[in-house]
Amino acid sequence: MFERFTDGARQVVVRAQEDARRLGHNYIGCEHLLLAASEAGEPASAILRDQGVTPESVEAEILRTIGRGAAAGSADPLRGLDREALAAIGIDLDVVRARIEAAFGPDALDRAVLAHKRAAQACRRSRRPAWGKGPVAELMRRRRRRAGHAVLPGPAPRVLNRPLPGPPPSGHIPFTPRAKKSLELSLREARALHDDYIGVQHLVLAQLALSDGMTPTILSALGASRESLRAAVLARYRKAS
Repeated sequence: MFERFTDGARQVVVRAQEDARRLGHNYIGCEHLLLAASEAGEPASAILRDQGVTPESVEAEILRTIGRGAAAGSADPLRGLDREALAAIGIDLDVVRARIEAAFGPDALDRAVLAHKRAAQACRRSRRPAWGKGPVAELMRRRRRRAGHAVLPGPAPRVLNRPLPGPPPSGHIPFTPRAKKSLELSLREARALHDDYIGVQHLVLAQLALSDGMTPTILSALGASRESLRAAVLARYRKAS
């Protein structure tokens, strides 16, 4: 399917990944595709902006609803969960995060996880024996005595299990199931218009065809009508053809 994408459509997908990284999200959702589409220099993008769906307003709604993700190099609380498997049983992690952020404020999930980690670290520190003391240190001293080695006074040596310095993890950010669905819908929109390519207008029409998820939520918050936007995009490109 991606071989049918125009250069403009490819740039939208690339920009969506860049926007997701910039916002600290480790996934590409429909909200990132909508943001990237509103930033493009295509007629469909201009229609979005003319009706109030500007890059600034879309990003503001993303931050208001979802919040900024974990800082670069730190783990997202939902990273270890299998989005595809949970989506198969009706659990959308994007919606889970959005509801938590809506109820408790931006970055609520990240702040809760950070607070839990700090509490756990403080608990471990309070239970940690002083150097050279405790059952492990005593066991090591007994082993050294049996081996005939002298036991020197002083703290036991510590081995720090730290990773070697290096660049942060890189690679492609995965699409959410709903974002994948919107990309598949763009092919359907292209076929409906009898186009043998997938352009930015088809990506926008696919976003407007979604009835749930972040795109309808953002458009509703901005007072933009999906039906009005769709009609304007179809009218613009039918004239062009």
